[in-house]
Order: sequence, then structure tokens, then C-alpha cells
Amino acid sequence: VQLQASGGGLVQAGASLRLSCAASGRTFTNYVMGWFRQAPGKEREFVARITWNLGTAYYADSVKGRFTISRDSAKNMVYLQMNSLKFEDTAVYYCAAARAIRRGDSSDYVFWGQGTLVTVSS
Repeated sequence: VQLQASGGGLVQAGASLRLSCAASGRTFTNYVMGWFRQAPGKEREFVARITWNLGTAYYADSVKGRFTISRDSAKNMVYLQMNSLKFEDTAVYYCAAARAIRRGDSSDYVFWGQGTLVTVSS
């Protein structure tokens, strides 16, 4: 199984960025795909998740209304559209896959990508 995150970069506050996660190695129909982030000196935190089959999405309060998670089943891709970026969104963003959501944190996720860095300048 491989999850390849991409799309990070340096942007100014208020800008938009779209992250992509290419999933391969198995069928993810029954999985939940998530995005997490980890800022320097901080713990990894949940950002958003989506069920692969129904496309049901759930967001952290800190990104609700600004970020949108989506998936393209035909391409085996998961996206995170990030709008109105803030300085505090600066972090390494990881995509991950879970078989089921029990605790709602990173412990639910069994497969992880390598991360892509998002830097928002104020």
C-alpha cells in the first residue's frame, strides 16, 4: 500500500492550495481516508476525513468552512482543497487510510503517506 501526498508549497495568508493523495496497492472502497497535519513542535492533529464509498466528510473545527476534502474513485485520489489559508495552517500534511473510525484520532489509521509541507506566510 502506498499513499503519496503532494501539492504543498509556500503561499501567502489568504491564498489557496490543493493537496493530492495518490492511493495505490489495494482497493480502498471500505476505507476512510484522512488528512492530518503536524506543525513544528506540535503533535499531529486531525484535519479532515472522508469515507471512500459514500463520500461523507468530517472536519476539524479549525478548518471547517475553509477546507474541503474530496475523492476521485476512478483515479484513486484524495484531495484537500485549502482556502483562506492562515499562518497557523503551516504544517506537514499527511494523508492516511483507516479501516474504521473508533477514536477519531491518528490511532485509527493504518496506512500513512510521507507528508507534504505547507508553509503560509503572514
